[in-house]
Amino acid sequence: MAAFLDRLGRLAFRRRWRVLAVWVVALVAAGVASALAPAAPDGSYSMPGTESQRAFDLIEERFPANSTGSAASEGASAKLVFVAPDGGKVTDQANRAAVTEVVGKVGGLDQVVRAADPYGTAAVSKDGSTAYASVTFEVKAKDVDDAVKQDLEQAVDEGRDAGLTVEVGGSVLATQPSGGATELVGVVVAAVVLLITFSSLAAAGLPLLTALIGVGIGAATIMALSSALGLSSATSTLAMMLGLAVGIDYAMFIVSRYREERSRGLAPQDAAGVAVGTAGSSVVFAGLTVVIGLAGLSVVGIPTLTQMGLAAAGTVALSVLVAVTLVPALLGIFPRAALARSERRPGRRGARSGTVEEKANLGSRWARLVVRRPLLVLLAGVAALGVIALPAAQLHLGTAGDGSKPTSTTERRAYDALADGFGPGFNGPLTIVVDAKAAQDPKGAVEASAREIGAVDGVVSVSEARFNTAGDTAIFSATPATDPQDERTSELIHTLREDRPTIETTTGATFMVSGSTAGNIDSDQKVQGALIPYLGLVVGLAFLLLLIVFRSVLVPLKAALGFLLSVLAALGAVVAVFQWGWLADLLGVHQTGPIMNTMPIVMVGIVFGLAMDYEVFLVTRIREAHLKGERPGQAIVSGFRHSARVVAAAAVIMISVFSGFIGVSEPMIKMIGFGLATAVLFDALVVRMTIVPAVLALLGERAWAMPRWLERIVPRVDVEGHALTREPDPAGATPGEAERSVLPVH
Repeated sequence: MAAFLDRLGRLAFRRRWRVLAVWVVALVAAGVASALAPAAPDGSYSMPGTESQRAFDLIEERFPANSTGSAASEGASAKLVFVAPDGGKVTDQANRAAVTEVVGKVGGLDQVVRAADPYGTAAVSKDGSTAYASVTFEVKAKDVDDAVKQDLEQAVDEGRDAGLTVEVGGSVLATQPSGGATELVGVVVAAVVLLITFSSLAAAGLPLLTALIGVGIGAATIMALSSALGLSSATSTLAMMLGLAVGIDYAMFIVSRYREERSRGLAPQDAAGVAVGTAGSSVVFAGLTVVIGLAGLSVVGIPTLTQMGLAAAGTVALSVLVAVTLVPALLGIFPRAALARSERRPGRRGARSGTVEEKANLGSRWARLVVRRPLLVLLAGVAALGVIALPAAQLHLGTAGDGSKPTSTTERRAYDALADGFGPGFNGPLTIVVDAKAAQDPKGAVEASAREIGAVDGVVSVSEARFNTAGDTAIFSATPATDPQDERTSELIHTLREDRPTIETTTGATFMVSGSTAGNIDSDQKVQGALIPYLGLVVGLAFLLLLIVFRSVLVPLKAALGFLLSVLAALGAVVAVFQWGWLADLLGVHQTGPIMNTMPIVMVGIVFGLAMDYEVFLVTRIREAHLKGERPGQAIVSGFRHSARVVAAAAVIMISVFSGFIGVSEPMIKMIGFGLATAVLFDALVVRMTIVPAVLALLGERAWAMPRWLERIVPRVDVEGHALTREPDPAGATPGEAERSVLPVH
């Protein structure tokens, strides 16, 4: 591995302009493809294998598209919610006239199919304080003209001028997810960290440039494929977030190793080869673990997660390819500019003696402290993360809706008004799909089913059934007494499904419980059921991968256990903020509640890969020192001397990039950004920089032991570059000597 990447790095260094041209052409081609590609469709969410999905599929089959009451209708919808002034009713003459006027104007707008009169559709609350009008559009929400939206808002304002409280729920005027300046702040912080770490503008700018090129190609490619593959906006955002973070880190490790080899006296081309052969090997294996974690999301069986995982995995793989080809090419263009200013003068570099003085730094001093007190450090680190992980035991999964949006949005105010006027369950009605095809009297069987379901404790009311054209299938709504996020609503759905055999025997027809509320609950259960098998898969694959890399049994085991500790601590922090509300105002969390059901499993996949990143980067340097004959404790100190500063800087960069996405208004991305930032903080700075050296110090030589039978069957992969030998250049590596190469020896 090291020898191959060494040759690749030197080839890219020599053919630097061609390599650069290839990547620029790829970026332009991806950009053109994304610009010419059709717009992505509205995001669709399916949950194969669940009852709610089977019910939806039955509706699609039995009801013609766009038929009354059919869920197949693709047009946008809205709810105009009217609340009378205090002490008044919407049935009062003046208020009724104002409501009728607003509904009439909205019904006459272009692209509006129908605006239902609340007084003719029984859409008035029992106390008369609230009414709503359902508005149906002939086009999707994203295709509603701005002029129509303005006319809708004007009609709403006229209703408010008449003294009513008028809010608009639904998708037409919904606030679109947006980012903020925090994303740019994350990149700026990363640039500052790079500049401090490298003390060179060129060295600091190179990782940023290569990461942006890789992310640009990846994001443009995803946009180009969005229409064909039905990819959501969250897919491209996640890919961009990960690609930017790992792209900067991977390039940073190669540049750092290049500078180290130059300080040792190697010619530029040789230093680039060694950097790609050693640090690049770590990048390849670290990237492979990230790809495993992300691609593994496909086994969960949720199409949306599969798309997100594969798109992000592809972007990470692209970042690895950029790091091992474009980075050495740019080092060939700027062989001296990438060095610190003090290193650019030949007389000040290590080339004079061919060696670099091993000076103590903060990393080596910290490692010595840990090696002296390993048990105390280990217990302190595990205890601290264990306490932070405690809230994870109360993790409650759910799905964000209008109820989780800030009260500054009209959707949230409409949600609250409907809950106040019609009951908390009104915002999450259950869709009951009755299949009466086998019944002798389909209509009677549907009516009997509605009566039985309406009599179940927890059901407030059922709507009138709507039949398909054949008259053998019907849909009606059952309104729960509790909020969609309430545990009692979930219990009600389970009760209805458990009572189904009895109701079917009585009515002669079968039914299924569906709708957004039931779908979300089914989704929660499917994700929870898949989490443990998914963890077992990715941890098992990574254990095998690290077994090959380190040729050790205990080191991969330690890495896996450390990952579990850091991810549990990160989940604990997410629960404390987004579910309990700690620091919620500071982080812009407007409404606490359940954690989005797909968030934990996505975070586990990503954190797993990133945790293995730092494990590979840090432990390979320790093992490299050990292979050169250093004692276990001294090897830990040597490894930290060379890698701790760069690992810490890489962690700060990742934390900055991920933290930048906390400012995004989309709840899923906000949660993932916060979860990843805290996970990297815990994993890199506590697990890898504290617990790992403590465990290695306690294990001593046993850390690198492997049974003989296993050693014979595990392939040998030279990640540390042990097979590479480079002689320092006593002449100081002038520009002409940059073209000289030394072949690896074995």
